Amino acid sequence: MGPGPVTVDPRVLRAMSAQLVGQYDPAMTAYMDETRALYREVFATDNEATVLVDGTSRAGIEAALVSLITPGDTVLVPVFGRFGHLLREIAERCGADVHVREVPWGRVFTPEELEAAVREVRPSLVALVQGDTSTTMNQPLEGVGAMCHRYGALLYVDVTASLAGNPFEMDAWEVDAATAGLQKCLGGPSGSAPLSLSPRAVEVVRRRRSVEAGLRADPGPGGRTAAGDARIRSNYFDLAMILDYWGEERLNHHTEATTMLYGARECARLLLEEGLPEVLARHRLHGAAMLAGVRGLGLAVFGDVERKMHNVVAVHVPAGVDGDAVRAELLQDYGIEIGTSFGPLAGRVWRIGTMGYNARKDAVLVTLAALEQVLRRHGAPVEPGGGTAAAQEVYA
Repeated sequence: MGPGPVTVDPRVLRAMSAQLVGQYDPAMTAYMDETRALYREVFATDNEATVLVDGTSRAGIEAALVSLITPGDTVLVPVFGRFGHLLREIAERCGADVHVREVPWGRVFTPEELEAAVREVRPSLVALVQGDTSTTMNQPLEGVGAMCHRYGALLYVDVTASLAGNPFEMDAWEVDAATAGLQKCLGGPSGSAPLSLSPRAVEVVRRRRSVEAGLRADPGPGGRTAAGDARIRSNYFDLAMILDYWGEERLNHHTEATTMLYGARECARLLLEEGLPEVLARHRLHGAAMLAGVRGLGLAVFGDVERKMHNVVAVHVPAGVDGDAVRAELLQDYGIEIGTSFGPLAGRVWRIGTMGYNARKDAVLVTLAALEQVLRRHGAPVEPGGGTAAAQEVYA
């Protein structure tokens, strides 16, 4: 019940137990095509360039940034939590001229703040997190893509923690690149990173396309399309090559992680079978119940509650209580894991998730009941039954 990874849906685990097939077996290429179509619906996009990157969600982030950033490009990173700092670091490693704007942890950027930063910096790319689990905040995105385009910038958004638990409309919000992971609201294991690129982003990536020497009739350097600084600096995370591999060319790049493909496909299939509006409503309901429950226990909630994600809540560790000891006791005695946070919030808050397979009434109520018992043993003043009673009022 932490901020992710979370308990995997058993149906996803069953799908992942299927036998492997060859990477060019017609069944395998059909699964790849099906998975692309499923994730277009998940991202709410018509983007043809919708694929999986083999690796955890950070692999998707790095693939997007290394493929969109040419060394020397100006990149703006608005930071409101730990994962904004991650985007900054990766962009710097890509050789970008990175400009950072920050707001205190616990709030998000206003549209006016974002536009002022873009107007001042004039970046070629804005790299932004939607939902940052370190603070639980959810950055509003409506209008941001259109604003970036007015100033000639592309918009990349990390939706690892927010996708399928909070609204995300890639095409309607004019997002140019988005990456996610399975281990949050999608209800799968970490290890596969869904990614989608707009036609604008594909144009940038294609300009930097090159073909490995071992695949070319002419293996010499003249056979490349891109050279020098234009060439994407990573081989494994080269999205031009990955798009060739997933596209009609089926140009060999890597061997697709078959078991992860099965899992990613099943995550999306189950989500769409339930219905995306219903999945969002489920996360909204159980997130609201958990929020009411922790407040019913007398815990103070961190940050701007009006801007938090549906699927995770951060609460202040009560004065005089050893936060790590409470987490350890919850895990040892009740088999329930909750998280702490990073940087300035490490040890100061607990983060409790209600996402994916764990966005369920029984999971919320059992977590609140167990947390109450542990807090009482640690001397925290809690209202007996207050957590579950407040959650039940949400469910009534």
